[in-house]
Amino acid sequence: MKKLILSAAIVLGSLSLFAIPVKNNQSLVHTVVIGDEYTEIKVADLPAVITESLLKAFPDAEIQKAFVNENNEYKLEVKLGDKTETMYSDANGKWMDK
Repeated sequence: MKKLILSAAIVLGSLSLFAIPVKNNQSLVHTVVIGDEYTEIKVADLPAVITESLLKAFPDAEIQKAFVNENNEYKLEVKLGDKTETMYSDANGKWMDK
């Protein structure tokens, strides 16, 4: 009977070792990379094709700021009347949706 009680105590004791919480000291780091980072350029440095295309589509438009990314895509902040809109164009002056 002693052996049975001792065996039960050992089995139950060994099962309680698995219930001990484990501390994780490693932290998770998430990195987000945005591929469409634009750098600001002077409005005068815009290709003439883009400026002409904008004035053809919106004769009363006024370019406030201009940006370019590494794919040679342009982001324009354009004032149309009372509103300021963001427009995107490729290097050939074709408008893009983003």
